[in-house]
Amino acid sequence: MKFLSMILTLILLAACNSVYFQPNSIDPTQVFYADRGGYGMRKSIKQKMDERGYNVIVGTAVSSRDATTNAESIEIDSAVVPDDARYIVKVSERREKFNPFWCPFNGFWWWNFNISIADQKTGTELLAWRGRACQNSALRMLDDILDEMEVKNVSQQ
Repeated sequence: MKFLSMILTLILLAACNSVYFQPNSIDPTQVFYADRGGYGMRKSIKQKMDERGYNVIVGTAVSSRDATTNAESIEIDSAVVPDDARYIVKVSERREKFNPFWCPFNGFWWWNFNISIADQKTGTELLAWRGRACQNSALRMLDDILDEMEVKNVSQQ
């Protein structure tokens, strides 16, 4: 019985999500900036937003060699956020040691992530999501959140 309660506690803790978002707050016709590259959630959020018809850009790349190390293989890369980007999408991920046995049946990958969407015009954070989930579950939750966040009548904004 003690073992079963410990397993149940681990499962409940592993599936924790903390989501704050402002409903009816993003205009899907505006430009969204997201960081380049990524794996897991970072790549998938850009794909999901693209599927929904959002204009997601990654900015202009700027690269310079780090001359202080005297090693040509080390580069410092950055991106310039375009002036017309209304929203900034930031995603950070952490490698997870724990992977639930049901994830192979729900998108395979187990993600541990932070997502933020901020409005560059107002300086307001519109979405703050700290979560853990299997790939398909996380993308379904993202779809539901974006449904709630989209401005229903864009002409009023």
